[in-house]
Amino acid sequence: MSTSRVLYLKEKFGAFEVGTKDIPTPGPGDVLVKEVAIGLNPLDWKIQAYGVIVPSYPAILGSDAAGVVEAVGEGVTQFKKGDKVFHNGGLQGDHYATFQEYVLAPAEIVIKLPSNITFEQAASLPLGVGTTVVPLYSPSPVGLGLKAPWDGGRGHYAGKPALILGGAASVGQYAIQFAKLSGFSPIFTTASLRNTDLLKSLGATHVIDRNTPAASFASEIARFTRAPIALVFDAVATAETQQLGYDVLGEGGQIVVVLQSSIKETPGSTKKVSGSFGNVHAPSNRAIGRALAQHLTKLLEAGDIVPNPVEVVPGGLNGIAPGLDKLKNNLVSGKKLVVCVAETA
Repeated sequence: MSTSRVLYLKEKFGAFEVGTKDIPTPGPGDVLVKEVAIGLNPLDWKIQAYGVIVPSYPAILGSDAAGVVEAVGEGVTQFKKGDKVFHNGGLQGDHYATFQEYVLAPAEIVIKLPSNITFEQAASLPLGVGTTVVPLYSPSPVGLGLKAPWDGGRGHYAGKPALILGGAASVGQYAIQFAKLSGFSPIFTTASLRNTDLLKSLGATHVIDRNTPAASFASEIARFTRAPIALVFDAVATAETQQLGYDVLGEGGQIVVVLQSSIKETPGSTKKVSGSFGNVHAPSNRAIGRALAQHLTKLLEAGDIVPNPVEVVPGGLNGIAPGLDKLKNNLVSGKKLVVCVAETA
């Protein structure tokens, strides 16, 4: 049997190490993808550093990838061998995580790669987009239940101000774009001011220095609008940014935080707080995953959604650990780190 090159996390709190495993055969409803590019996420180093989520070791991590369909399982008709695709990786078993050369994926949540997007760019999309759209457009209790752009919601929230905290982060960039598609305006975001041009190109109308003191933040927004903030999306989700977002949110408004909420909510307030778990392998998120598989390709072709700027870390699978160290040490801004599997020594 042929083998696949794999990056293992050998033990809890341990080191990454390249090895091999047998290439799996796709079962009913699955496709087998030979990966070309793999995206790196903060979640990956947090699993290694904190020993969370993964139940047993050695383990394979990874939630973002793009490649070419190698084989399809029984009942799969929408894909064939040779199709270019991208997809979210799953941690429900080693065959579905993306830090390896050959990966299984449920066909219903695999997305066709449009011709105007590279494999490297596509590897920036799955988890970042999922972390954005799941909390925004899923019905309660999973999300806020906003009307999705592909379901009659394009421009639906015109004139309602939004604030994206951490706009230069991978998720923050997608949150800006989907807020724009949904019609929110003006769109405020926080970031290092060196990323101003990038974030305005994505749809932000005002970029506020991320170091602006909390005490003067509301007055900074008030310089540009007197309308109450209707939506806050916190892509940073420290205790400080969560509370800041909640405090500037208008009554009746909604806030998404990408980590566990630490917000001190005001008794009697009508503000709604929602968390975010963006992996579309989860049963609660499958409906959104299927919707993305049907609609995201067209949004990318039209330029309505653009991928993160990417930085290729050299070394293939061997480059993942150094790349995760860069993420851990906050050495990445405005870009998504990816590796190209073919560069693996």
